[in-house]
Amino acid sequence: MYSLRKLSVLSLLIVIAFFTSCNSAADKKATTTVNADSLYKKFNLDKIVLPAGFRISVFAEVPNARAMCWGNKGTLFVGNRGEDKVWALRDEDNDGYAEQRFVIDTGLQMPAGVAFRNGSLYVSAISRILRYNDIENNLSKPPKAAVVYDKFPDKEHHGWKFIAFGPDDKLYVPVGAPCNVCEKKDSAIFASITRMNVDGSDPEIFASGVRNTVGFAWHPVTKELWFTDNNRDYMGDDMPSCELNYAPEKGMHFGFPYCHQGDTPDSLFGIGKNCADYTPPAQKMGAHTAPLGMRFYTGTQFPEQYKNQIFIAQHGSWNRKIPVGYKIMLVTLDSTNKKVKDMSPFASGWLQDDKKVLGRPADVLVAADGSLLVSDDLNGAIYKISYNK
Repeated sequence: MYSLRKLSVLSLLIVIAFFTSCNSAADKKATTTVNADSLYKKFNLDKIVLPAGFRISVFAEVPNARAMCWGNKGTLFVGNRGEDKVWALRDEDNDGYAEQRFVIDTGLQMPAGVAFRNGSLYVSAISRILRYNDIENNLSKPPKAAVVYDKFPDKEHHGWKFIAFGPDDKLYVPVGAPCNVCEKKDSAIFASITRMNVDGSDPEIFASGVRNTVGFAWHPVTKELWFTDNNRDYMGDDMPSCELNYAPEKGMHFGFPYCHQGDTPDSLFGIGKNCADYTPPAQKMGAHTAPLGMRFYTGTQFPEQYKNQIFIAQHGSWNRKIPVGYKIMLVTLDSTNKKVKDMSPFASGWLQDDKKVLGRPADVLVAADGSLLVSDDLNGAIYKISYNK
């Protein structure tokens, strides 16, 4: 039989264990009820300019929200560059705001990219690709990460990686240049887009001469790859242009570091090179606009003219006298789905009076209801753009 003193000690230990458990669970999951109007004002969404019939709201608040992907059961997974966490979000009551947040993992190095396949979440972390099995059934208690691949370079400069599975069921992983501009003759993997099998086997370079892509997608009809690319700095305010590129086949070279924006040789590495030897951009997107995430619109909520067209998040400039970018751009393709017909702003207002930055779009993603999600890593928010029919 326990003495009163032993019972008291035991009771105290039980209480401590209870609160420790509660605090641990709170770190894993946060449920929040918010006022939509207050969030609208908090993030200055009244400043955002959209085409007639469209509206914008806050879908979630996530620190340093970067790349996004959907799970099969409606979970939104979010990577980030500025913190060490990967998040999962749920909008259980379908009110347009993700009231549930789960931390899938922590202590990761720049876990910017997320991709989903057959119940598993894949996460990029500089040199590694990690996998979390059966993740949507274990959001409150995520499994330990399995290492899919761990042989990418560990350079932090352009080391964050957007990742996605292609129509060939291979995982595509970019490896940015570890510099503003340089030539890495000893390692062809830098400034490239690689791909590998689901289990990490048979890695290969798919495209070269790609300085730093932070977004790519395959056309819904042609199944061909398109990607954004951030061009080099310190050539002036208006040179060279960032790019949207079209890569219908393996083995194409897009110029870096020898030729920029398809027609401008680099002052050092372009000596003796011919820009005609490299693939030019499908669309110049303006110097320092920093196009990141891009998606083809595959929903049915927006008007018909948006079907299968490209939305691109312009993160915005950091080294230009007059800032540019900070928009969601709409790129319209011609009837062949192989050439750009037009490019125009779809959502703007995150830059006010050419100087005041209110937000920095980082990625875009089509939701099941046909709305368009926009991550903003400056404000730690994810917005939802909807069309009122």
